[in-house]
Amino acid sequence: MIVDIIITLVIGAIAGYLASLIMKTSGSLVMNIIMGIIGGVVGRVVLGLIGFRDTNIIGSIISGVVGACIVIAVVKAVTKK
Repeated sequence: MIVDIIITLVIGAIAGYLASLIMKTSGSLVMNIIMGIIGGVVGRVVLGLIGFRDTNIIGSIISGVVGACIVIAVVKAVTKK
C-alpha cells in the first residue's frame, strides 16, 4: 500500500512536470505532483473513452501528461483575464 502511494506520487510528479513543460507553465514540485495526479484521473477517463488503457507505467505517464495538459488548459482558460 505504501509502495503504491509512492509510485503514484512519482508518476504524478513526472506527468505533471512533463505537462508543465508542454504547456509552458512553471510550478513547484508539489504543484506538479497535484497536477499529475489530477491529470492521471482526467487522462484515464478521456483516453478510456477512445479505447486507450494504461496497463503499465509508460501508459500511466502518457495518460497523466494528457490529462494534466487538459487540466492546465482549462485552468488557463478560466483564469485568463
